[in-house]
Amino acid sequence: QVHVVESGGGLVQAGGSLRLSCVASGVDFSSLTLAWFRQAPGKERAFVATISWRDSSTYYADSVKGRFTISRDDAKRTMYLQMDSLKPGDPAVYYCAAGLEVVDESLKEAYENWGQGTQVTVSS
Repeated sequence: QVHVVESGGGLVQAGGSLRLSCVASGVDFSSLTLAWFRQAPGKERAFVATISWRDSSTYYADSVKGRFTISRDDAKRTMYLQMDSLKPGDPAVYYCAAGLEVVDESLKEAYENWGQGTQVTVSS
């Protein structure tokens, strides 16, 4: 069983930055496909970004491309999401997802391990 914990959410002004962290334990961290999803009130949980276990290649949702950066530090068992130029459309609960042998990294159904979420709020 993989245990996943996010941190780093908070309140920031529009145009500001936040960095989220996700620590995963219980399995070989370097073998995990990792991703961030977000869920705003009344909306489905949506894909944000993912990073491969194989070569740390990354893939982003169009809505965050160029503003968010996903990264991982396998030695620290930690994944990060650097969020810059935050917009009013970004507030949500952000979730870390982790999985082994993930085929489609942008599908929430592909991940069996989730954190509890961390709230991101953007003020105008």
